[in-house]
Amino acid sequence: MTDGISDESADVVGVLTERIEDRFDMGMDQLRAAVDAAPTANPDATDVVKWHGLLVEAQSVLERAEDDLLAALQTQPSEVDDPTMGLAHRVNAAVTARDGRAMVVRWLLDPDAPGKKDLAAERLARLRPRSGPAVQTSVPHRPAGTPASASAWRPARSAR
Repeated sequence: MTDGISDESADVVGVLTERIEDRFDMGMDQLRAAVDAAPTANPDATDVVKWHGLLVEAQSVLERAEDDLLAALQTQPSEVDDPTMGLAHRVNAAVTARDGRAMVVRWLLDPDAPGKKDLAAERLARLRPRSGPAVQTSVPHRPAGTPASASAWRPARSAR
């Protein structure tokens, strides 16, 4: 890969954390505090902090799964039993989750990534959290004495 992260990198979280800190010019703790204080101030920072947290969580799950597998393998004779094979599958699933989250963080950090400057980017921007509802969710207030128009919302009548 040309983005500074090799497939053999043992510290994916560390490499991506450094890239985040370089991009936002502050440490992760500072960035997390800034996002917590004003989550809508910088949507890019909010997204990166969210996905970095998910990445850290996935790395922790992977490490526990690897530890469990290693402990089971140390007690195995030459053949691996089904429970140990299940632990191996758990490790594979944890690697997949961690790598997927790492890919999202890399995508968020790359301003020229596919989908950031086209129709897909516009759709993504529309999915970002809003400060209020997208559509009116209540009946509009009508000043007293103003007649309701023929097309005004009316409660449904019960059918008897």
